[in-house]
Amino acid sequence: MLTELRIENFAIIDKLELEFSSGLIIFTGETGAGKSIIMDALEMLLGGRADAAVLRTDAERASVEGVFKLPAAIKESVNEILKREDLLDDENYVTLAREVRREGRSTARINGRTVNVTLQKEIGKYLVDIHGQTEHLSILDPRTHLGLLDRFANVEHLLAAYHQSYTALQVIRRDLSELRSAQADSARRIEMLTFQAEEIEAARLKPGEDEELRLERDRLANAELLATNAQEALQLLDEGSPETPAITDQLGQAVSALASMSRVDTKKAELSTRAEALLESIAEISHELRDYLEAIEYNPRRLEDVEERLDMLHRLLRKYGGTIESVLAFGAKARSELETISNATEKISALETREAELLKELSERGLKLSEKRKATAATLSKSIETELDDLKMASARFGVDFQTRPDVAGLPLGNDVRVAFDASGFDRLEFLVAPNPGEGLKPLAKIASGGETSRLMLALKNTLARADQIPSLVFDEIDQGIGGRVGGVVGQKLWQLGRAHQVFCITHLPQLAAFGDQHYQVQKTVNKSRTTTQVKRIDGNERLLELAQMLGDVTDATTQSARDILQAAQSARTLAKK
Repeated sequence: MLTELRIENFAIIDKLELEFSSGLIIFTGETGAGKSIIMDALEMLLGGRADAAVLRTDAERASVEGVFKLPAAIKESVNEILKREDLLDDENYVTLAREVRREGRSTARINGRTVNVTLQKEIGKYLVDIHGQTEHLSILDPRTHLGLLDRFANVEHLLAAYHQSYTALQVIRRDLSELRSAQADSARRIEMLTFQAEEIEAARLKPGEDEELRLERDRLANAELLATNAQEALQLLDEGSPETPAITDQLGQAVSALASMSRVDTKKAELSTRAEALLESIAEISHELRDYLEAIEYNPRRLEDVEERLDMLHRLLRKYGGTIESVLAFGAKARSELETISNATEKISALETREAELLKELSERGLKLSEKRKATAATLSKSIETELDDLKMASARFGVDFQTRPDVAGLPLGNDVRVAFDASGFDRLEFLVAPNPGEGLKPLAKIASGGETSRLMLALKNTLARADQIPSLVFDEIDQGIGGRVGGVVGQKLWQLGRAHQVFCITHLPQLAAFGDQHYQVQKTVNKSRTTTQVKRIDGNERLLELAQMLGDVTDATTQSARDILQAAQSARTLAKK
């Protein structure tokens, strides 16, 4: 519900700060005092149109800010949106703000962060429902009627069972669609997949093979150079020449000398040890060089084979992936898809059987859901007509129009009839009303405006109070076209509605205003040639005086009438609580 509202430089409002609690909140004041301006500011806050024309004269910007406490019924839905947009600060409250500047630029904010107006509207529709001169009322939208009826009918268990079957059917249909699509292109696809799988499998690839082949190719292509280098190193190390002894011979002499030296000077024994280790290492190198020379191949045929293998690998890598591992994975996937296509006919047959079973199950559950809805619709119609009778519209009729849409792929309902369906069932419904005798039922959204519309909206809201989750309801000029006698009934209905919702009401009828849990007086004052709207909460004698003024000139008679009206409202409230 709305707990705080701050308005600045909006029309004739200079600066206004209001705090609200739950229940029925009444605004009264003379015509033009600014009552509806407050509602206009609230509508802009909820994502409505922001026009520079609302700016107070000489002001550069106008702003509206509201703090809303989130009741349990909508907390999860609102917080889910806030989390999605990274705007969640407090799970129990949300703050909306809207600003419009002189040049016409407007800014929307949620919890202090700038957002687009579409998001603010998305949040706002959960918070406040406004009915009045601006016609911002969710109940006029036929898309909301099914949800309202379902909550009124308590069909959660039926809807959950239906939705379980619906979800299973969607999975089956998705799998069928994929299989049928694959089967429709199966001949060409099988040919291509077979070629790909066999080409990869025939290559008998091994991970890392390409690197090993590149190294072997380099050795084969440079065999003569490698042999020359190895022979030259071996000549120097182990064989020598008549002119130059081998390195191992010379190093052996050095080792012998160092051994003799270390026997005399034991401190240099470590030098002798290192020299012996060096001689052994060179001997090992020489041994490995001889093995290497023997292994060097002068094999042009093997070089040709290696290069052909590398060319084949490069071709496969270009076609199926950048690495041998990727190529192998591609081949495995192609083989798996081949098996799927090969078994498609059998799988499609099994899925079609399951689809038929689910359609039958879904049809049975959908029919039960529809029957419950239709039975509840009759109860709902009677309840609303009773409310309208209380509101002096005894001849008004209310109905719920149920429709279905033919669909050859829809739910079977018998007699070869198939209808479209979705996650909520196959019913398409809309609320209808006939305000006056002799008129046929018409869609709710097309009824004429005026007092009848206001009373009809009140009857709907009062009846659907436990099904309607929007916490704050606004009725601007709901008393239009009705008199004092009906005004008292409307006031009582609004007060009852205020037990389940926070209800704001602008009225000119004292009989209605007397039922308010909070009463705000709106006045227009002129100071230094500037007009300003002021709002204050009134109680006691101030409230009595306001009601007397609403009846006419303040006299002993109007004051007594105001007192009687307050007492009558109090008696009605006390009786309703019992």
